[in-house]
Amino acid sequence: MLKVVSSCWALFLGLGLIMLGNGLQGSLLGLHASFKGFSISTTGIVMSGYFMGMVIGAVVVPKIVQHVGHVRCFGALASLASTSILVHLTIVEPLVWWVLRIITGFAYAGLYVVTESWLNNIAKNETRGQLLSFYMLVSLGGLAGGQFMLNIASPEGSQLFILISVLVSIAVIPILISVSPAPAFEATEFVSIRQLIQVSPLGVFGTFSSGIASGAVFGIGAVYASIIGLGTEEISFFMGSLIIGGVVMQYPIGWLSDVFGRRRMIILTCFIGGVLSFSASMVVAEGLMIYVQVALIGGLSLPLYSLCTAHTNDYLNPSQMVAASGTLVMANGLGATMGAPVAAYAMELTGPHALFMTIGISFTIVCIFAIIRTTQRSSVSVEDQGDFVPLAPTPTSAGFNPDLELEEIEAALDVGKEEIHESFGELVEELKLDDEGG
Repeated sequence: MLKVVSSCWALFLGLGLIMLGNGLQGSLLGLHASFKGFSISTTGIVMSGYFMGMVIGAVVVPKIVQHVGHVRCFGALASLASTSILVHLTIVEPLVWWVLRIITGFAYAGLYVVTESWLNNIAKNETRGQLLSFYMLVSLGGLAGGQFMLNIASPEGSQLFILISVLVSIAVIPILISVSPAPAFEATEFVSIRQLIQVSPLGVFGTFSSGIASGAVFGIGAVYASIIGLGTEEISFFMGSLIIGGVVMQYPIGWLSDVFGRRRMIILTCFIGGVLSFSASMVVAEGLMIYVQVALIGGLSLPLYSLCTAHTNDYLNPSQMVAASGTLVMANGLGATMGAPVAAYAMELTGPHALFMTIGISFTIVCIFAIIRTTQRSSVSVEDQGDFVPLAPTPTSAGFNPDLELEEIEAALDVGKEEIHESFGELVEELKLDDEGG
């Protein structure tokens, strides 16, 4: 494992710094917007710009990488992300902040595309799973660590904005000094959402709904914590607990889905998540229990994306999985774009409890839809399922499917064998004719 990771240390170090900045930025902007007098609904719209930028970046950046290469693209996008966070300090206007969030989302989506495609190129079949696991650990660990950096300085000041800019800027350095050659980049095929719905309606609907939940909590979670009276340190633990819960629960939920089936686990996860979310909306926990409460909700909501992706892949051929994953990421991003504004408007109308009410409704709808699907199509048997792979909804996560390249090679070999047999048979027939003619 250490040997595999050490071969691309620069990428992981750069990714870790980027994720620290990204984790800190989301919570910081939500709190800073409140301090500057933005209404809850306005803050929700502003924060949704990030997810909109992510969707745009996932589509546009691969084309840019094809023209200028990984290193140049990474440097340009890091510079863009580093600059945009500082502009928030100079122009405090909701419309400007919304545009800046789109730019930031675009930049981060591009950074993920470059990092993941680079790692995917470095990985061998036997090391791809290890790299994916470490990539997820660095990504989610950095995202969680960024929440606790809220305690370094006051969210009302400029120090944390400058810190984010420094972190993202420094992230470029290990990439530039790395001796590892940059790989050639090939854009993946795209499948429309309509086409994928025909294959797996539950997979698409589930990823979209999980986007609504994650968009609500990441966009408005810090604002909610502030409204219910938590201080800066407590807000950092609140947001950090959410992500840590998702990290801890990924593998147990994935293992259970391998044993009992994807659809059953989607139903069970959404049912329990819905109950916990509605309970949180009615009773605000106190003390340590509030962190346990949000960790459990995060532990059930964040793995839902991986569950729905795995469920969709169970109905696809290996050659279709990469293109399908890009579409699922887009569906998730569209849901996240809606999640923050919807939750914010609901909170403004009915109170802070509406945040968890929004998440609970998302869980409930997916649970009901999954139950309906059980009456319309039988689920893939456990024996025919692929292995569960923990994923975060980033632009090119499916590129890390550990079995994809091996299965494609085996398929190509099978085709080659058939062609050889056909050619050999034709040659034998020609020799027979020549022998008879001679």
